[in-house]
Amino acid sequence: MRNRHVEKHGAHRVGWLRAAVLGANDGLVSTASLVVGVAAASSQTGQILIAGAAGLVAGAMSMAAGEYVSVSSQSDTEKADLAQERQELAEQPEFELRELADIYVERGVSRETAVEVARQLMAADALGAHARDELGISDITTARPLQAAFTSAVTFSIGAALPLAVVLLSPSAWVIPAVMVSTLVFLAGLGALGALAGGAGIVRPTIRVTFWGAVAMALTAGIGALFGAVV
Repeated sequence: MRNRHVEKHGAHRVGWLRAAVLGANDGLVSTASLVVGVAAASSQTGQILIAGAAGLVAGAMSMAAGEYVSVSSQSDTEKADLAQERQELAEQPEFELRELADIYVERGVSRETAVEVARQLMAADALGAHARDELGISDITTARPLQAAFTSAVTFSIGAALPLAVVLLSPSAWVIPAVMVSTLVFLAGLGALGALAGGAGIVRPTIRVTFWGAVAMALTAGIGALFGAVV
């Protein structure tokens, strides 16, 4: 039996993973910061929950819309580039053959081999070959607006729900420390989970996510306390 060499890479998850990590992180940090800021202004638990729930809904919709618009822009650019490449292949195939061969030569392939490889690839799928090697567009990296929008909205909602659950379970006097500590724990877990899903090291992503989350909550708590004192 022939032994098969199996490799596992995380590149195929880059599209939805980026949207998922961004959504969950934003949901956690923005909602926790909002809750801490409102609580620092001496509001009641009910008011904190209302503010947090409003932030959850508004944030999830904003994330979905923002992701859809931004990734759609990327998708439009990819489609325009592919249309232009398709036209160039139809009008000047020999030039496009040399262009593809030049790319392989720059990567270390001999001219003779590069021309033959380019010729065979273009015979099989000319547009696909140029999309991958000239434009950098592939099935793995291509923009998927609906996937990004849905993933961001769902993960934002999940992330935002965690601080609200802590508010419900904590005594009024302990809302701020409970939300801050639990959110830092959640952020650390998110950073580690994202790193594992992407096949990267755990320590640096975990520290990065936790640090900036702590900064955001501290600043919001300070603003809430300041305006609460003024009121």
